Amino acid sequence: MIDLSVILVNYNVKTYLSQALESIEKALDQIPSEIIVVDNASTDGSVSMLRKRFPSVQLIANEINVGFATANNQAIQIAKGRVLCLINPDTLVREDTFQSALDYLKSYSDVGMVGGKVLNSDGTLQLACRRSYPTPWVAFTKVSGLSTLFPKSRFFGRYNLTYLNPNEEAEVEAISGSFMIVRKTAVDQAGLLDEQFFMYGEDLDWCFRIHQAGWKIVYLPQTQIVHYKGRSTREASFDSLKLFYSAMGIFVKKHFGRGASILPSWFLMMGIWIRGAIGLITTWLKRLTVPVIDILFMQFALVFALLLRFGNLNHWMDYDIVNIGYTLVWLVSLSAMGLYKKGIFSTSKATGAVCIGLILNASFTFFFPQYAFSRKVVLAAGGFNLLFLGGWRLGIRFASRLRWIPFFGTVGRTLFRRRAVILGSDSAAREVMQRLESRLDTGLEVVGLIALDESEMDGENSHVLGSISDLHRLARRHQIQEVIFTPEAASYERILAVIASGKELHLDYRMVPRDLDVLIGKTSIDSIEDIPLVDLDYKIFSDFNRMIKRMGDLILSLLLTILYLPVTLGVLILPSFSLRKRIVRNGQGEALELWHIHHSEEPSGAFVQIPFQLLSVIQGKMSLIGTEILPFKDGEPGSGFKPGITSLVGIHTRRQLSNEEKARYNLYYLKNYTFLLDLEIMLRTFFR
Repeated sequence: MIDLSVILVNYNVKTYLSQALESIEKALDQIPSEIIVVDNASTDGSVSMLRKRFPSVQLIANEINVGFATANNQAIQIAKGRVLCLINPDTLVREDTFQSALDYLKSYSDVGMVGGKVLNSDGTLQLACRRSYPTPWVAFTKVSGLSTLFPKSRFFGRYNLTYLNPNEEAEVEAISGSFMIVRKTAVDQAGLLDEQFFMYGEDLDWCFRIHQAGWKIVYLPQTQIVHYKGRSTREASFDSLKLFYSAMGIFVKKHFGRGASILPSWFLMMGIWIRGAIGLITTWLKRLTVPVIDILFMQFALVFALLLRFGNLNHWMDYDIVNIGYTLVWLVSLSAMGLYKKGIFSTSKATGAVCIGLILNASFTFFFPQYAFSRKVVLAAGGFNLLFLGGWRLGIRFASRLRWIPFFGTVGRTLFRRRAVILGSDSAAREVMQRLESRLDTGLEVVGLIALDESEMDGENSHVLGSISDLHRLARRHQIQEVIFTPEAASYERILAVIASGKELHLDYRMVPRDLDVLIGKTSIDSIEDIPLVDLDYKIFSDFNRMIKRMGDLILSLLLTILYLPVTLGVLILPSFSLRKRIVRNGQGEALELWHIHHSEEPSGAFVQIPFQLLSVIQGKMSLIGTEILPFKDGEPGSGFKPGITSLVGIHTRRQLSNEEKARYNLYYLKNYTFLLDLEIMLRTFFR
């Protein structure tokens, strides 16, 4: 007979889960028991870790995240214990935790559920371990903050029962879902967890129904657990605070009637809106800080330019609309160089952006002199912008190196230490990580490792954050700015696939040279003075170049469509030509349908194919210049950018190129892309 079934629901907290299971197994040593883990589609290798390190644990591996309540119900329905324990995976239990709870339930037959004293990692009490139901008044005191202002008041402090002594046993209305021990007979009477609660609120609802079934619920401080609160929600894509308030609303509507829930429902929704508005305003203020500084310096630059040219500022007020236009051009240039997304303190990028803006503004001044400042003012303002916009960034970087001054040292650590992950999980990757962590002058904060294959993710290497297939979530979750390729991971295919799949993440990519393998093999990593990281700067993936390329594709495709109109009409009219669909690979390795022309059952030449491929270029499925068009094969990775009507590889087909040579041509195109290079390839295609 099994006395206790311990149930854990896991979502992307592999390391915490491993620690929790080790402590649980020790606490269950003398208790007839079983452990059931429900994994909600984790991508950090939790499942493979469980199967390898904890084979005796019953595992339910869900393909999607079904939520906390649903996952617990899956385990409850197969549990064989007389008593159930629902416990979070980011917890640690004492060796007497379960035995103390079982003894208490054995002594008091009218108690259906007990919860222990739940501590934060710093030893403080986690207030949610004992609570009252969120009645309209209790919910109001919680959301309005009155419960926080008057924690010792029985009138205002009922939500978390903060007026009670945390070291005294007490009968309560509800306990925390992070640690619940409940009789199976009580569950049979009250029913399973309500699955309309995705996360939060299901524990309150369950406690309410167990009370209704006639059972007592007791807060038992004699036993304690440590709960690293919120680890799973940090890995999730949903807004946990919004879910919390929504759950309170669902609970009130369900249990306190429509009339009683009108006020708190509106109040809770208002709280959600206010919280969202504050979050949005805060986010935008953070994003606008650097552009506002740039605008202020641009105004200083214009002031100095006008004083230099006229000796007064009369034109500054008279030409305010022109000033706004010039400022917007420079701001767009700065943004296009990526200065408001990453690398915001790059002096070289700021210099390049100012030069681009100066060319555009000077051109406007030349063509529309009646609506512009004089050319001398524009040139002088551009010169001052070079000095100011690049200078303040350079000044911040210099100040950050003054580590002997506390404030500036903090600026350096927070603003200039870029968060990075290392691609690879072998011994070489771990040694590179250790070396980079030991150096304070690299400007990198190595967050962890990214495994090349899910089979490499187990509990033995706690530094592995996840697999390469989950890079998008990991990059956003850990605010990654750089990806470092180890020699193991730095194949052409891998580099292209990773960079192509992460374009919208705006990451920087660097590579450890292959000759570092020899250094690591011959001596200890600590004896290497420095690790040379080679920047992988693929120009085609920058926002500015992508915009230029797309505009070029659209303009040239429309012009070519007009020029090819007779060919298009001829193909459509003549019966010897036929249109057929061809399945090829797009830049991500996915299937792409293209129209293919056949003449008398034979594929037509490239000249005839072009007008029908132009439609795919206009739709954004192809590019005029890209990779060669290859047939689709399921499972093969993409090349990193779109297939093209022509390509750098395509103009070198006079001899048979090997795959290695094709890869080198593609890499050259990625690294050295310019619009002029596209034009050159187009011209060589047509006049070859």
